[in-house]
Amino acid sequence: MPHKITLTGSATGPLREYDRYVAFDMREKGSPSAPKGLKKSTFISYTVFVAKKAFNKTGLTKKSIMHEKVLIQGEPTLDIPIDECPGEVGVICFQITVLPNKNDKEKNQLDEKKEPIQEAPAASEAPQNTESKKQTEEQAAVSQPVANEQKKEPQSLQPEVTETPVQAKKAETQKKQMTNQPKGTQDLLHFDDIIVPEEFLKTRPNPEKTQKVIDFVKRTGRLDEPLTIEKGSNVLKDGYRRYVVAKTVKMDKVPVVYEYQK
Repeated sequence: MPHKITLTGSATGPLREYDRYVAFDMREKGSPSAPKGLKKSTFISYTVFVAKKAFNKTGLTKKSIMHEKVLIQGEPTLDIPIDECPGEVGVICFQITVLPNKNDKEKNQLDEKKEPIQEAPAASEAPQNTESKKQTEEQAAVSQPVANEQKKEPQSLQPEVTETPVQAKKAETQKKQMTNQPKGTQDLLHFDDIIVPEEFLKTRPNPEKTQKVIDFVKRTGRLDEPLTIEKGSNVLKDGYRRYVVAKTVKMDKVPVVYEYQK
């Protein structure tokens, strides 16, 4: 008989897409108590694999999967490569269900109770406001010609005024991106632009150390150190483990430090 497993919770990492399926990571706490003489279990990390058709039926997206609570029913597996399965246990999902949020239910019930109370006074105030509306409409008709003439003059100045805030926003976003990166970062480079030498590709980083870096990225949203890249050629000089982690969690840009050619 195949083993069955049931998980509840939210994704702890970004959604990863493949040809016919998607994958995301989850964590669950172990039992708070254990028999005497045995160590207490802590967190167990899982990587859930779901067929794209089943995932699309739930209505979940890359953003909502991080906030919605889901129920996973499936079978555990250990035969998936570490690059695709950073969790301790892989789970082949047979059924995925989005669980309702208790806070949303309470808000909807309160809104339904408030609506009939607010509609009653609005109906009684309608006759009183008809006369005031007529007066405002007459005043608006008289003041429209003057207002239209005043509006024509500043229109020519609007393009110059709107250009400076856009440039300021771009500068602010670039500063924020650099401040959120590890210490010593000189630039953010697109992951696909990095060239990895064959010497690195023939090696395999320590799985335990690699998992620690993956856990750090999930907690902070960034790498612990920048990659060392040769200036101009974009050849990777140091940090192959962090390169593998960035590839695993699907990072678009990575922090780098440049090494200049001698």
